[in-house]
Amino acid sequence: MAYVITDACISCGACEPECPVNVISAGDDIYVIDADGCIDCGACANVCPVDAPVQG
Repeated sequence: MAYVITDACISCGACEPECPVNVISAGDDIYVIDADGCIDCGACANVCPVDAPVQG
C-alpha cells in the first residue's frame, strides 16, 4: 500500500530527497506522493518531523 502525505505536512521538504524512486514533489500547499510509483519503503515517513506521510 502506497504512502500518502496528510494535511499535517508543513512543506519542510525533508521527505523529497529521501525517496529512492523520486515520486515526492511539492504540491500547492503540501508535498505529494505519486501513489503509482511509491514502493512503500517508508523512507519519507522516517524523516518527517510531523509524521505527515502515512500508509494509505
